[in-house]
Amino acid sequence: MNPHNLTNVGLWGFFKELIVIRKQIKVVNYYTYTYTCDYCEKSKGISRIYTVQAPEPLIKHSYASPSLVADVMTQKYVDGVPLARQEKIWLRDGFELSRATMANWMIKVAEKWLKPLYKLMKKRLLESGVIYADETVVQVLKEEGKTPQSDSRMWVYGSDLRSEKAIRIFEYQPDRTGERPKRFLSSFRGHLVTDGYTAYNAVENVTRCGCWAHMRRAWRDAMPKGATTANSKAAVGYNYCNKLFALEKKWKNVSNAQRLLDRRNAAEKLVDEYFLWVRTVDPVIGSKLEDAVNYALNQEQYLRAFLKNGEVEISNNFAENAIRPFVIGRKNWLFSDTVKGAKSSAIIYSLIETAKANVVEPYAYLTLVLTDMQDIGRPFSNEELESFMPWSEELKDSIASRTRPVPLTEN
Repeated sequence: MNPHNLTNVGLWGFFKELIVIRKQIKVVNYYTYTYTCDYCEKSKGISRIYTVQAPEPLIKHSYASPSLVADVMTQKYVDGVPLARQEKIWLRDGFELSRATMANWMIKVAEKWLKPLYKLMKKRLLESGVIYADETVVQVLKEEGKTPQSDSRMWVYGSDLRSEKAIRIFEYQPDRTGERPKRFLSSFRGHLVTDGYTAYNAVENVTRCGCWAHMRRAWRDAMPKGATTANSKAAVGYNYCNKLFALEKKWKNVSNAQRLLDRRNAAEKLVDEYFLWVRTVDPVIGSKLEDAVNYALNQEQYLRAFLKNGEVEISNNFAENAIRPFVIGRKNWLFSDTVKGAKSSAIIYSLIETAKANVVEPYAYLTLVLTDMQDIGRPFSNEELESFMPWSEELKDSIASRTRPVPLTEN
């Protein structure tokens, strides 16, 4: 009805807004029926019984579903929301879901469903030509033979950006001795890129490669305020490293073979000049400058290794970036209660960070994998496990068909 006889002369303007609808939580009941064959009983006097099999529960005697477990995992291991906070969030949504229950889910699902994927990812990683490694502190409250205040370690191993498969494998261990990487990398025969930690010397049958980012950091730490190449030897060393990184930046997108050639033509001369200069530095004993000089001389063999392989990066920043999500998450959840919990976290972090490295959304990945694995049922064939790897194009297409992000722009 138009009482003023107004005429629509066209669209003048509009606006849009996002409406938030709290997440929907549904309870799904599964029923199985048993049937008898009336015809068989009448004609043959034998009653045949048929039972429809329900899907195997994710966890026996539990209402945990793939989407529910994936949600809890994503909140903790991607968004850094501890289970204690999630417990309060669930209570606001009207559900009493305890942190102990959720912790139990993480352990059981990781061990029962995700561990086969973890093992296959590790196997594929060890087939890589180059692996980057790092480790960081993790606290486990209930660990045999150790006090709750003791430090344990979370190790990370990853393939590089030039690898056909982007993989991140986390491994929990009670310490940071050389026996840990030695055992993990026992079948690896390629190039191992690390920082200057001597424990990596225990790894056999690999080519150790050093980290120029750590080298540059040592010079930076030794630079006094206002340092320049004219008044500070530390600034000279720092400048050498910057020149090397500038060269590498130019070769970022070239092939391995071309980068190796470029390194031989330009980087090798710079590295030779650098180490000749290092030997002329006479630092004060006990100073940070002495630390930088010693690092350079002790690591020279490893710092030169990249000059012989175009696939190797000049720093271990790749591994440091891979372990950073764990370090950030640790600031929120602080510790693992048990060794089982720490090992489960390593498995879950491995799948999530490998998914992210392959540009696959973690929640969608975990939901799809747990749902499809539940439908298939154990044990899984190698072909089935391969289909769940985050680098699988079929898996990516399947996730893309189920979840497409909505682009948003502000006017």
